[in-house]
Amino acid sequence: MLYYLNGLFVGFLILANVLAVKVFSIGEWMVLPAAAILIIFTYPLIDVICEVYGKEAGGRTVRTGLIAQVFAVFFIAIAIELPPAQAFVHQQEFETILGGSMRVIIASLVAYSISVNLDVMIFSKFKEKHGDGKLWLRNNASTMLSQLIDTALFITIAFFGIMPFKVLLTLFVTQYIFKFLASIVATPIVYGLVYVARKFDKLKSIGPSHY
Repeated sequence: MLYYLNGLFVGFLILANVLAVKVFSIGEWMVLPAAAILIIFTYPLIDVICEVYGKEAGGRTVRTGLIAQVFAVFFIAIAIELPPAQAFVHQQEFETILGGSMRVIIASLVAYSISVNLDVMIFSKFKEKHGDGKLWLRNNASTMLSQLIDTALFITIAFFGIMPFKVLLTLFVTQYIFKFLASIVATPIVYGLVYVARKFDKLKSIGPSHY
């Protein structure tokens, strides 16, 4: 089951980088990148991995995600620079959607590296203290704290000096409120995935002859 969780986590990360270029609004005051819809899944996935397979497995997943993102940026850059065929008339749109600015890319990688490692560390500390109990507490505490750092780092590195401070503060507050609420909503998902992962691994360990 660990392989499936790793694959989903890395896949969602890459997809988030593509979706981030789209911005949507909720009401009149909350503006978010489309990648925010994946937040409900990425952090819970890493928490499930830590819960079922331990801190080391979580750390390996984080490093795999970082490596995958770096390779994705590298190959996207190559694809953009390849000379377009005469029949391909959407080069500008291709660059706009997939290119992104180097500052935003760096902000994303730095925020990810620090915040997700922090999530693994906080989750594991709570796990050591409470054992298998209070999964809801370590899931929400680790996600909410790490998302606070992630949001602050990304917005500061990507946009400080470009946007007015008031706008940056609004972006930070609205995005963090969404992430905070998303963490609460995702709690049942975490419990469900932990149950499925343990059940799957238990059945697999029994062997095919017992199915």
